[in-house]
Order: sequence, then C-alpha cells, then structure tokens
Amino acid sequence: MSRKYKFKEKDGAYFISFATVFWIDIFTRIEYFDIIINSLSYCRKNKGMIIFGYCIMPSHIHLIFRAANENPSDLIRDFKGFTSKQMINAIKENSQESRKDWLMWMFKKAAGRNSNIQNYQFWQQNNQPIEIWSLKVFEEKLNYMHQNPVKSGFVFQPYEWKYSSARNYYENEETVMNIDMN
Repeated sequence: MSRKYKFKEKDGAYFISFATVFWIDIFTRIEYFDIIINSLSYCRKNKGMIIFGYCIMPSHIHLIFRAANENPSDLIRDFKGFTSKQMINAIKENSQESRKDWLMWMFKKAAGRNSNIQNYQFWQQNNQPIEIWSLKVFEEKLNYMHQNPVKSGFVFQPYEWKYSSARNYYENEETVMNIDMN
C-alpha cells in the first residue's frame, strides 16, 4: 500500500471511504444497513470512535472520524473485520436474498485473489484516509459525502437519504445514528 494512504497523525480527524469487493451493491436491504449502523454506534460508544459524518451508499461507505485512543488504523481494521463477518452471515442466512449464491461466489473469488483471506472477502482492503487538517477540508469532505446520494440520483436533497449524517446536520430530521458534532 502506498505511504500516502496511511493514517499519519494518530490523533487527527480523517475522511475515509471503503467499498465492497468489486463495488457490489450490498446495502440494499434494511437489515444490511442496520449491521453497519449498529457497528458504527458500538464503535462510537465503546471503542472511542468520534464520528463527525457518515454516508452509507449501496456499495461503499464514507466516514469522517477521529480515534480518541489514537488508533485509527486499528479501529477501522476491527470495524471492517467485524462487519465483514456479520454481513457474510446475514447474507447466508437471509432467505429473501435472491443473489445469495452469486454474492457468496463473488466474495470467494475476491478472497482467492488475496493470500491474507481464507474464505470470503467482503471489503476492499484500501481505505485511502485523507487527513482533515482545516475547517475548509472538513466542509469539502462533509459536503462531498452528503451530496453522494444526490449525485447518484437516489434523492433530491442530502437530508432525504436516511443513511447519512446530513440528517443530523439538518434541523428536525429523524436520524438512524447519533454523531459527534462538537
């Protein structure tokens, strides 16, 4: 992995994006979104993840966060490892999942390309963290992530996307997850 894609400042805030293998649209069912929301909430409450913004798209996640314990790399590694197992199990056990066989085949195919993975690979390995070193960078990244569902044609306004922190920043909108706005 290139050095420019590492977490350099352990106590810094970062914008990261990570995607499913082959950019497969997985987050199309409420139960799959819930796994991610519950895992982020757990990390926020129990692992020192300070979340300033997020957006869960069908094939990828954007996140602006800081690690209170100065371990951003470990935090994301653990989050991705845990959610990978949870998502694979949820897909396997979902009797309504019409793409189950194809999805499992794709996850197995991705794992076969990586000597570090034994059975199934859910997430791509790269995160490409970008340090948030100014208010201007923070606002650019937050706006970029909140506009993602609009540019993809899912909604007309950022706050209409249920799985985005745009709702947290917009008054009187019900949110699926609390964030740290200070």
